[in-house]
Amino acid sequence: MNNLVRPAERARGWDVFGDFDDLMGGWFRSPAVLRREETARTPAIDVSENEGAYLVKAELPGVAREDLGVTINDGVLTINAERKEEKKDEKDGRVIRQERYYGKFVRSLRLGSDIDEGKIEAQYENGVLNLSLPKTAEVKPRKVDVKIC
Repeated sequence: MNNLVRPAERARGWDVFGDFDDLMGGWFRSPAVLRREETARTPAIDVSENEGAYLVKAELPGVAREDLGVTINDGVLTINAERKEEKKDEKDGRVIRQERYYGKFVRSLRLGSDIDEGKIEAQYENGVLNLSLPKTAEVKPRKVDVKIC
């Protein structure tokens, strides 16, 4: 589970000061400037572990259950979701500002060999996908007697 596919690093809207800004602790950076195209399409996740399983929580606000998919292929768990744009009538007025993202979301995690793929469970409630990835029983080393002739 240590091979998480990371989203692209958040881009700064104003990169005039470059490394100097990093030395100053991001003082010149505006916290509100994020490129929507790079950050909105990858849902935020939390990964935790207990004795029996890995737990993954993914934020997918506004996504309907039927527009959500979880697949496993070649040891990679993929979360696919789509938030569809709301239909607006002319009589409702005009849009002045729109910041919410509509479209597809994808996040992938490379699973370790210690996960029992057949027992993965998923629950989706209030815009949060909860995945339980149970661990397999550990393979214990076996002692073999070797006869010397």
